[in-house]
Amino acid sequence: MQANIERLQQRMNVLGVRFRPHVKTSKCLPVVRAQLEAGAQGITVSTLKEAEQFFAEGIVDILYAVGIVPGKLAKVLALRRQGCQLKIITDNPESAAAIVAFGKEHGEVLEVWIEVDCDGHRSGIKPDDSSQLLAVARILTAGRMLLGGVMTHAGSSYELDTPEALESMAEQERSGCVRAAQHVRAAGIACPGVSVGSTPTALTARHLDEVTEVRAGVYVFFDLVMHNVGVCRMDEVALSVLTTVIGHQIDKGWAIVDAGWMAMSRDRGTAKQKRDFGFGQVCALDGTVMPGYVMSGANQEHGIVSREGTADSGIASRFPVGTLLRIIPNHACATGAQFPEYCALTDDGSLEVWERFYGW
Repeated sequence: MQANIERLQQRMNVLGVRFRPHVKTSKCLPVVRAQLEAGAQGITVSTLKEAEQFFAEGIVDILYAVGIVPGKLAKVLALRRQGCQLKIITDNPESAAAIVAFGKEHGEVLEVWIEVDCDGHRSGIKPDDSSQLLAVARILTAGRMLLGGVMTHAGSSYELDTPEALESMAEQERSGCVRAAQHVRAAGIACPGVSVGSTPTALTARHLDEVTEVRAGVYVFFDLVMHNVGVCRMDEVALSVLTTVIGHQIDKGWAIVDAGWMAMSRDRGTAKQKRDFGFGQVCALDGTVMPGYVMSGANQEHGIVSREGTADSGIASRFPVGTLLRIIPNHACATGAQFPEYCALTDDGSLEVWERFYGW
């Protein structure tokens, strides 16, 4: 984990941009402290509960990177009045108008960023839809809110798996967000920030000219989806689920373990990629990958470990009852969310228990 943190932070330092990690992956104070100590500036959150909890621990500079709705503005106001430098985002005039009305009603200048859709993956305004960009920007600035900048997320980078495609997407993300900012500035409206980011693009961008900050999250642990994308080796994945063999179905070549989808999550992200790992890659207790063995199936509390391609008639002798295995997950964020805490193995071999935050 520490090596992953240092790798990306050093890359951002070389590229000359501020790094604001997305902490929804870990939702864990010791992890975020390690990111900030490495040089990160501020954090990104996916829920206002995360913002409340991290602010309570002294982290002030926070971007809430989910489109705001009026019903959540009271929480935003409460955090800001306690001293939290909370930033919110929007991608439509209706939301912008609601933000302005709320800010005026409560005498508060809210900092708002406009979300840009750089790849058709999810939310946001198209980079060259200047009429929509300016409509939102003008509502916010005319209403005396602070326009912090434009931000985007190249989520479709998760669907790629070659260096050339990743570099191209990183440039598409960068240039699209920069163009959106230029459209706003050309209308005479200040738009100081240009925020981009996903783990694959952050690790493959050749340059980040005119970008002010980068956001990424899953890089802190990595997972099998990121391995398939090509941005990490298997031995760089820092998160695994410890499970125990509880039985066998010898005729099927199965070992049954006590970690099902409640432990691994239902996320089957690698099923869409060239290499399908089922519900996870099987490793020995020390983390050594066991090639060909995956968690091929999962019920709520039971997992099925089997060999790909052929039934292993000797699976009971290979994995006797009581054998401890580690399962590397498809999606670190989703698997981490199944547990209240991490057992962190330190450099000296001791274990620390790190609590996770929960809720919305």
